Amino acid sequence: MNYQNITRRGEAEARRQGENSIVHEPSFLSVTGSLCPSDWSASVLACNERAARIQKSKRGRLRSSLKRAVRGAATPALLMALVCCLLLSACLVAFGQPGVPQPNSPLYGGGLNPGQAATGLPPALKKVGIDQRLNEPLPLDAVFKDERGDEVRLGQFFNGKPVVLALVYYTCPMLCNQVLNGMLGSFRQMSLNAGEQFEVVTVSFDAKETPQLAAAKKQTYIAGYNRPSGAAGWHFLTGDDANIKRLTEAVGFRYTWDEQTRQFAHASGIMVATPEGKLARYFYGIDYPPRDLRLALVEASANKIGTPVDALMLYCYHYDPSTGKYGVVIMNVIRLSGVITIILIAGLLLLLRRVSRKRVMSGPGVIATGP
Repeated sequence: MNYQNITRRGEAEARRQGENSIVHEPSFLSVTGSLCPSDWSASVLACNERAARIQKSKRGRLRSSLKRAVRGAATPALLMALVCCLLLSACLVAFGQPGVPQPNSPLYGGGLNPGQAATGLPPALKKVGIDQRLNEPLPLDAVFKDERGDEVRLGQFFNGKPVVLALVYYTCPMLCNQVLNGMLGSFRQMSLNAGEQFEVVTVSFDAKETPQLAAAKKQTYIAGYNRPSGAAGWHFLTGDDANIKRLTEAVGFRYTWDEQTRQFAHASGIMVATPEGKLARYFYGIDYPPRDLRLALVEASANKIGTPVDALMLYCYHYDPSTGKYGVVIMNVIRLSGVITIILIAGLLLLLRRVSRKRVMSGPGVIATGP
């Protein structure tokens, strides 16, 4: 028998099995032509070690691919969770600030009982204030004159949009200008535009004032507002005693004439009305936070203006009539945070499962062993 041919066939078989599986030691002859189990065992052992290294290398590559997939899938989800947490924290900080600052005047009328004056106030100031008339209708048929001197009905400005209403008088030396300045500052910080998403109606409660005064005041504030739709959306009106009285009584605005100072004693504040002409919100003082005013307009419009973010904010923040501002509803914030957390966890688990399954199916096969 040709032992060398037999040996070569044995070595070729050993190499072929070493590439695919762990080689089990057969009984072949050595190159010398005689049986040599020890030499053959060394050759088989070397083949087995090579096959083991191949298996270990392939498994290592598979584990590395899975780790990279997990890291790549987890990063977007973690970033999304971080962004949501930062947004919620920012909302809590922004809307948890103290109330609006009061003007340097004892005429500030806040709360549900604004007519209660402190001891020592002048008698005139004890008669002023703002009494809330939430959900009460405005006299839309009341007749006034606009800045051009044309007669207009109050209802003409309620054309499907919420309305910001302010009662001032144009020759006021201090407080009324501060009210108008506060309105202007808030309007300029809002993305909503007067004349597009809402209307602004400023009415003088001094029957002696003329449309010329109203026109001059409008020119000043429209220039400060500096938006294309401002002139068509911000109206300055004057009227007679009868129509002024109807409007001021409807909104709960109490004022009086002070003979000693020759000025009107009055409170400071603005109102937001629905497109149907019903009073929806009151804001007191001379500073009106743009966020609160925006939420009031969105809420008064029945969510017809604004964005989905505004609707979400209204779920977390409700108007408090006793303070005239929006406050955090803790339970709603907790519910919303819980829902967001559950959605993020479920989405992350689903993404990781899908990526892992795809990697396993597309990766190298498991190395089989055989005799």
